[in-house]
Amino acid sequence: MDNSNEPHLSHKTHLPYPYDQDLSHVLRYLSRITATGRKKLANSLSTAGYLAAGMRLIQQHLGPDAVRGAATAGNRHSLERPLLGFLSQRAVAAAVAENPSPFPRRGGVPRLRTTWRSQADFVADLINFAVWPTNYHPGYLEQRVVTTRRLVTGEDFVRAVHDTAYQHTSESARVPSVRLSLALMVLSDGDDAVQRALAETYRGYLSSWKQVYAEVLKARGLRLRAGLGLDDLANALSAATDGVILRSIGDPRAEVVDQERERSLMGTVALAVIHGFLEPAEASDGLTLEQAVNARLGRSLPSGATKSDSQSERNP
Repeated sequence: MDNSNEPHLSHKTHLPYPYDQDLSHVLRYLSRITATGRKKLANSLSTAGYLAAGMRLIQQHLGPDAVRGAATAGNRHSLERPLLGFLSQRAVAAAVAENPSPFPRRGGVPRLRTTWRSQADFVADLINFAVWPTNYHPGYLEQRVVTTRRLVTGEDFVRAVHDTAYQHTSESARVPSVRLSLALMVLSDGDDAVQRALAETYRGYLSSWKQVYAEVLKARGLRLRAGLGLDDLANALSAATDGVILRSIGDPRAEVVDQERERSLMGTVALAVIHGFLEPAEASDGLTLEQAVNARLGRSLPSGATKSDSQSERNP
């Protein structure tokens, strides 16, 4: 391997943001026992080189505008779809040699295996790094502050919900790390390391949104219907968001994300969930969601149930 162009760096502070940051709290599956050893390895130039190679491979293979090779020579309709084969240890090690300056270009499978014990451990940490908020697009945190303010105190709440839903789904559909997370939801079955990484990612993601939802409820005088909690609200909206993103990627003609109108189906779904899950705190009817639907349809409440008996339909 020709390493004549190998950059000579003395410390990771020469690397671009966020690779120059302390990654010891981000990378959780490094093959070191002591905290000191893990911190040193997490912030080594070699580890940064592997992460950069992995991020570039995700972009190349999961898109948007993914580069795919023909599975059959001369047949442009038959494309290779290797799922996570593009993140094999050999593929990542080979990609290190193609790293742009100033990332290290020296790396092999043996060194990769001493950094992460398995491909699953490497993929898990690559997920942790890819979805790390510091690694989001420029202006994300500032944009999040504006979004939260509009949802909590903005005059036009409905417009804020639609704008937030469109912004989130349209941007997420183009982010390679989001695409990787969605793909891994199916592929991770039986892989404990990857499943733990995905679970931790969702816990952090949902926790931040639950804080926003709690602020909205308090500021707008709302409460969750009997039997429902913030976890139910956050999980419902998150699952719907994932579904809309997947549909927009797999079936662009469905226009569940409308770029021209800057609207997404997720905005409509979010409003429906809000309408069904929430009620005015000072004018609560005491009904569970199931009871409220029965009442809306003109049907009597279940036998023995009253408006104040909020749990009777929760556990039929």
